[in-house]
Amino acid sequence: MKTYGVIMAGGGGTRFWPMSRHEVPKQLLNLSGKDLMINETVDRVSTVAAKEDIFIVTNVDQVPGMEKATAGRIRPDHILSEASARNTAACVGYAAMEIVKKYGDGIMTIFPADHFIKDEAAFTRVLKGAVKIAEEKNCLVTLGITPTFACTGYGYIRFDKNDAGTSAGEGITARPVVEFKEKPDAATAEEYVKSGEYAWNSGMFVWKASVILEEFKKLLPDVYACLEKMGEAMGSADEKRIINEIYPTIPSISIDYGIMEKSDIVNVISAEMGWNDVGSWDNLGVLYEEDGDGNVFAGDHLAIDTKGCITYSKKRLISTVGVQDLIIVETDDAVMVVDKSRAQDVKLLVDELKKQGRKELL
Repeated sequence: MKTYGVIMAGGGGTRFWPMSRHEVPKQLLNLSGKDLMINETVDRVSTVAAKEDIFIVTNVDQVPGMEKATAGRIRPDHILSEASARNTAACVGYAAMEIVKKYGDGIMTIFPADHFIKDEAAFTRVLKGAVKIAEEKNCLVTLGITPTFACTGYGYIRFDKNDAGTSAGEGITARPVVEFKEKPDAATAEEYVKSGEYAWNSGMFVWKASVILEEFKKLLPDVYACLEKMGEAMGSADEKRIINEIYPTIPSISIDYGIMEKSDIVNVISAEMGWNDVGSWDNLGVLYEEDGDGNVFAGDHLAIDTKGCITYSKKRLISTVGVQDLIIVETDDAVMVVDKSRAQDVKLLVDELKKQGRKELL
């Protein structure tokens, strides 16, 4: 059975403002200094799915930029346009219906566009094992990450560590999921890690397109009804028009809440692969080495008596004296300074700019 890659790339990445903008979101940025995040993801996925079998689902406003960014890597007709943001269930269902209707059944490997994987060999090994299990067992497989510390910023997946599970060889085992847990407080996270029966929820999935559509039909019938209408139009002269009419009416719900937390056929593989969710500026240390004072500098910088800071510049010098735990980002039209402990609140700046109608900065 053919394996397909599906990359979810419709987000705005507001926590990476002022670099990230509506038409140039985080996934179209080169934060690592090596390549755009979307292209790094495509190349990583291509170790399991051929590039001609990789799909990207993105917002309609981001399609032109996505086509330009991935030219030579992704077929333009494999960039699926979302007429409006309807969360990840719609995104996954759209791709599943596209595959089933136009290419027959296949194994879907699904990824966010903006993760960092340090050990790509381990990633490929685990992914191949997940594909094998999903094909043989007709289950939903989620790739969990073996916790390396008591993180409060990730959701957790609990599994029965005493269950032998399903082996794919090479130490890769998928075990039935007991429950999903929201982001815990510090004490609870410590308990999770010590128990040895929790994995971080990475948001990476593997399953047959036909199997996930059956779960949609059973668990999210309202969403499935919309997907079915879209599927009926696929391949017709009216395909684009009908999909654009139906998509905004799909109930907005995440694949986690709508399917994963309700389904009784979910299995998790807990593995180590140097994974990190590069979700905000304070995670930039994943992509760059810290200096002896805990600073992360990307671009031109001059630092005196500076500790624990993160600076990112495109063109101009960023210079600091006697400061600590700041994030400073310079672009052509904006400079942002924020306390590192409030990195998640960068989105508040975006919200305020929207209120002020300053579209040129969005």
